[in-house]
Amino acid sequence: MLFNSFQFLLFFPVVTLLHFALPHRYRWGLLLFASCVFYSAFIPYYLIILLVSILIDYYAAILIEPSEGKKRKTYLVVSIISNLALLSIFKYFNFFTENFNELLLWLGVGVKPIPYLHIILPIGLSFHTFQAMSYTIEVYRRNQVAERNFGIYSLYVMFFPQLVAGPIERPQNMLHQFYEEKIFSSSRLMAGLQQMGWGLFKKAVVADQLSIYVNSIYNHWELNTGATLLFATYCFAFQIYCDFSGYSDIAQGSAHILGFRLMDNFNLPYFSKTVTEFWRRWHISLSSWLKDYLYIPLGGNRFGKFKTYRNLLYTMLLGGLWHGASWNFIVWGFLNGAFLSAERILNIKETTSSSWPVRAAKIFMTFNLIALTWIFFRSVTLHQSIGIVKNIFTANGFWNLRIQDSGIFAGMSVAVGLLLAIEFLIFRKQRVPDYFSSRSMVQSIAWTSFFVLMLVLLGVSEGDQFIYFQF
Repeated sequence: MLFNSFQFLLFFPVVTLLHFALPHRYRWGLLLFASCVFYSAFIPYYLIILLVSILIDYYAAILIEPSEGKKRKTYLVVSIISNLALLSIFKYFNFFTENFNELLLWLGVGVKPIPYLHIILPIGLSFHTFQAMSYTIEVYRRNQVAERNFGIYSLYVMFFPQLVAGPIERPQNMLHQFYEEKIFSSSRLMAGLQQMGWGLFKKAVVADQLSIYVNSIYNHWELNTGATLLFATYCFAFQIYCDFSGYSDIAQGSAHILGFRLMDNFNLPYFSKTVTEFWRRWHISLSSWLKDYLYIPLGGNRFGKFKTYRNLLYTMLLGGLWHGASWNFIVWGFLNGAFLSAERILNIKETTSSSWPVRAAKIFMTFNLIALTWIFFRSVTLHQSIGIVKNIFTANGFWNLRIQDSGIFAGMSVAVGLLLAIEFLIFRKQRVPDYFSSRSMVQSIAWTSFFVLMLVLLGVSEGDQFIYFQF
């Protein structure tokens, strides 16, 4: 079920009304049932995959908690391997099969190619797999008590606001919240609705409008000049930001209405002065997951400069592969790892003591480095990615924008400019949930009216599904 669908417009109010109408002891059951309905709107029988993963991790954590030594580690390894096996079969099997078959063909080995699996990737598999893994790891580290209530643990994995695209929550933040009684609050309702409105504005008004143009250019990239490709790449940078952060805002706002607190997943990433700072502000739940469960266990920065750079590359390569089974995503991860390593080598830091022109120059440079990596993220094939990069830097007639691009440039500039102005003037100083929670009734009505007006006048009613649903 999509947040920007008519189904959700009916689904969420009904769930909210029932949630506060039922006695507290029955609410987790309602939310679990609602989460199953929410997920079933995509492919119903894929609930079985979720159930298998939930069963394995539920019992693994109970076995891990009292165990010691090798037995304790064995249970953790079984849990992790089981989760990664599910992820590998559905997400990576065909990718590795394709590359292995091509290698055999290149070597001239006359064996029958390995057949592909004709399966569809379950929506949000990477997200709830990583969330489930964080649970057993935290139990193993003795930072979390194993959950005995199977229904509550299932709800932790399946909670519908963040089930298919995060944020990837830690058990310490979420599990206890399902035991706390939630009391209806009109002020919380208004704040949550406004944050959902802000998320829908970013998705339907900005991201979906940008996607129309980006698709038209990237789908015919060979026919476009360097300036057009560069402009489309900038548009995609804001498209993916508004698409994904918009989802996170809707998830956070809907959870807030129900009385739950989800972690912030974005913090003005395009105002970052270094790539290192960008990854502290972009997809925070994933970047912190990779740091805590991969980068630091690999050694972090504790064993010399060379191993630090190696660990950064390994972490970002896995981060790229997490996003998709494609060489494009691997190159995307490598580039980010290389930029992070280069900043350490050159001792580039996001100092705030420099003058505003220097800070602006750093923000501009960082944005362009990130935009370069987005080419590999957006393109369908590695050939397309390399072709677009080559055309941007070497194509003749670089500055020849198409006639229709000038009007699009003006319209997109207004939309993106409005977005950045709101973020810089308001959300730079105060978190989105906190800002909307502190508004007066008049201000709340004004914001709600603004979002409704923008959605009616400029929103794309038949917009794409959220980009990160594919991961």
